[in-house]
Amino acid sequence: MGRFKNALIASGILLGAIVIAVIMFQLRPEPPLREPPSQIPFVTTVPTTAGEGAIPVFGAGTVRPHAEIDVAAQINGKVAWVSPAFQGGGRVGSGDVLFRIDDADYRNRVQQARANVAAGQVALLQAEEDARIAREEYALFLRRQPDAARSGEASPLTLREPQLAAARAALARDSAALADAELALSRTEVLAPFSGAVRTESVDVGQFVAAGQGVGRLYADDAVEVVVPLSDSDAALVPDLWRLAAGDGNRSVRAIVTAGYGQANHDWEGYVDRAEAALDEQTRTIDVIVRVPNPFSGSGPPLLVGQFVEVRIDGVAPDRYFVVPRAALRTGNEVWATRQSTQVTIVPVQVLQRSEDQVYVTGALEPDQPVIVRGIQIATEGMLVQTGNTR
Repeated sequence: MGRFKNALIASGILLGAIVIAVIMFQLRPEPPLREPPSQIPFVTTVPTTAGEGAIPVFGAGTVRPHAEIDVAAQINGKVAWVSPAFQGGGRVGSGDVLFRIDDADYRNRVQQARANVAAGQVALLQAEEDARIAREEYALFLRRQPDAARSGEASPLTLREPQLAAARAALARDSAALADAELALSRTEVLAPFSGAVRTESVDVGQFVAAGQGVGRLYADDAVEVVVPLSDSDAALVPDLWRLAAGDGNRSVRAIVTAGYGQANHDWEGYVDRAEAALDEQTRTIDVIVRVPNPFSGSGPPLLVGQFVEVRIDGVAPDRYFVVPRAALRTGNEVWATRQSTQVTIVPVQVLQRSEDQVYVTGALEPDQPVIVRGIQIATEGMLVQTGNTR
């Protein structure tokens, strides 16, 4: 009887719980209705920019001197004096004396040569006077002879012509020796052929130097050059590149050279001087030479030889082109633009130039037309999208 009672109580509890659950399920609030999310993808767009002026051609290279020489004496001798400016990093002007060689021996040679010339001049005067007297005596001799005996001519020795020629030749020889001695004396001073900077120097007072022995290196500071390797497509953007002649002063193609110094970048204005006449055999690029005048002028740091720099050259200026973000250029040289901010249109373009974050193109774009930079990986013509303006 007790077991039956307990089972009856348990059944009652279970039945009550079920009834309560049913009542709570019936009284629950209805969930709010939500519209299903849109299947149209969201994209980020950036307006195109209509290009104006020259298309930049970007490159980089290393600064080198446009003129550089080894400094050497032309005569032998002991160094007597060295200019304080003639040392590594020094600056010298055109015609400045770099160092002097002891000139005592060379001054003595000049004095000896001058004495020889003076003696030669006296010998020539004596020979000329002897020749004049010989001619007069021979003429007098002919007048005293009968007419029948006057047919013969005097020999050159009779008129002392060989002696006169020898005296003239001796004077010419001594004069040449004097000129050589004076030239050697002038070369005891080694002069800077141009205004420049001293790269290296290895000469001191008391050192013996031989003719042709290099004792330093000097490069011109009126201009430096930057060798910029360009692909043929980039080189084609440089106006009249193959019509430029080296050193002709044609500065029509402007270039900006940028180099870092400390925490800042500094710019120097230059121009394209010429292009090398052959491709680089290893890189298959064309070396374009940018010349920068007066690299040491201005208030900023100098543009040093050996420095690595970035270069921006003013290229051609087409009548119509566009600048778009690099992210907008797709595989196959396509740009995905939008029409009415909702439909995708695929525009084939021709790439003129690329920079780190921009691309210069021509094609059927319009100024300020939105182009897709991210949001979708695949697009079809007429595909619907959402942009920032329609979201």
